[in-house]
Amino acid sequence: MASQSLFDLSLPVAIGSDHAGYEYKEEIISYLEAKGLKVKDVGAHSSESADYPDFAHPVATLVEREQAAFGILVCGSGNGVAITANKHQGIRAAICWGEELSRLSRAHNNANVLCVPARFVDDAVAKQMVDVFISTPFEGGRHENRVRKIACL
Repeated sequence: MASQSLFDLSLPVAIGSDHAGYEYKEEIISYLEAKGLKVKDVGAHSSESADYPDFAHPVATLVEREQAAFGILVCGSGNGVAITANKHQGIRAAICWGEELSRLSRAHNNANVLCVPARFVDDAVAKQMVDVFISTPFEGGRHENRVRKIACL
């Protein structure tokens, strides 16, 4: 966990959602691909009712195994996907509903999964949060020891 660390964008971005986040997931995928980033979409692949753990676990696993630069999860509140992803060692999934929270989740918590509450933010804010999440480095320093204490060993 190096200070001033940014994501390795040569790896794909892992993304998943349940039915409530499906439309935002699709918009975020198009947005990321337009920026030239690779995306690994683990579903859902429609707006039919789906269980958020079925998508949160695969995203967290890809990030945990360093097969993805970082993850993005979208559900109605952001809570279900965050709770699920945070069960994985090494995952720091943060629910964000604005740019400042997205920045702080990276700078202070070295978050590696952005959780978007689709029912509480509009798509423009979601895209801004993605930009901020990608471009904000972990500050390290006084935050480094705190982040090290998160893991349950």
